[in-house]
Amino acid sequence: MSVSRREFMGLASAAALAGVAGAACGNDEGQAPSDATAQVPTGDDPLGVRADFPVASESLYLNTPYIGPSPQPAVDKTIEFLAAKSQDPVLLGAMLEEEEAVREKFSRLIRAQIGEIGLVSSTSEGENIVVNSLDLKAGDNVVIDDLHYMTSLVMYSQLAETLGIETRIVRNVDGVTSPEAFAEMVDDKTKLISVAWISNRNGYRQDLKALADLAHAHGAYLYADAVQGVGMIDLDIGPTGVDFLTTGSYKWLLGGFGVAPFYVREAVMDVVKPDRLGWRMVDERLPDNRYTIYNDARKFGYATPAFAAIYQLSGSLDYILNVGTDRIEQHTVTLAHRLHNGLTEQGSEVFTPSGNQSAIVSFNHGTDREVIEPQLADAGVRLSFRENDAQIRVGPAMFNNEQDIDAFLDITKGWREAAS
Repeated sequence: MSVSRREFMGLASAAALAGVAGAACGNDEGQAPSDATAQVPTGDDPLGVRADFPVASESLYLNTPYIGPSPQPAVDKTIEFLAAKSQDPVLLGAMLEEEEAVREKFSRLIRAQIGEIGLVSSTSEGENIVVNSLDLKAGDNVVIDDLHYMTSLVMYSQLAETLGIETRIVRNVDGVTSPEAFAEMVDDKTKLISVAWISNRNGYRQDLKALADLAHAHGAYLYADAVQGVGMIDLDIGPTGVDFLTTGSYKWLLGGFGVAPFYVREAVMDVVKPDRLGWRMVDERLPDNRYTIYNDARKFGYATPAFAAIYQLSGSLDYILNVGTDRIEQHTVTLAHRLHNGLTEQGSEVFTPSGNQSAIVSFNHGTDREVIEPQLADAGVRLSFRENDAQIRVGPAMFNNEQDIDAFLDITKGWREAAS
């Protein structure tokens, strides 16, 4: 599949690309448009990536926990796919090969076996597949925490009503839900511990190994929603003991929407059953309309996937693998600590625990959104308001630098001075 650069750009709509650029400030319900033209900090580029992220020169983008910008090579790969589809639709075989390439690249990213990697549509779908396989019944319990994503809170509250299971929720203390706090909730009727590896609320990083050991000691399993972690944090999945993990591709994996890598530990592959059936899970066709089904994680791919998103994810995985998640983690977590320390020195109430090893920082801004939102827009800052607009969540990504953090701290400093 190849097109010239001229064909490429002719097919790409600049207006469409601009339309998805987002806004200065957002929340979980969406983002409001901004016509701000701001002086954006430049400065250093430790990972040598800023030129591949147009957003880095157009705004002070600290909103990767909401939606991660795609690097230009991933965008180019996606447009190439779309251009080929418009001119000479690609063969299914080529698209399926790209899907396999994504599985292989993701397996390298988290150091798993390729057979442990399936592709589903979202993190929510992955957790639903797991839960529907566990034969939960009245008297069983599932242990989660209040730093988990909303899908899980909805899921287990509904299962409590329909199946009579007990949902036990570990409450955070100063933004922390420790393994010791989980241990107080887990017993021999626990079937599953479910956590967000990195919390979307405050970036708290769970100790996966400790939670897996706790679950397994009681005959339970550990599920991790990793949408806020994979791509930001270096992960060697095997030693953690995690049984099931799903991550969307549109945040720290810097891809698009509609494809989510789904990890199932080989030792528990038979535990998880496909919750729907279709042609994509067929391993071998037998006589008389009989079929064998894949016995690895490919069994979850029951239908035609979102191929454009697969090409985009393939490009972003190439990019992340080339930069290295060890370098990304070191860079972004260091920036988050710089931000945390600066906010603390200014007197802000930071919801993210000190020393936390992720790139997400949440804090109470201590003023009215209506007052500070125009200031953020004028400075070209993009972030998320959270917790009924009382908190701000930011997350420096690989393309951010110290100048970005310091520029943001200059803004928040003004808020504290105005309040004092």
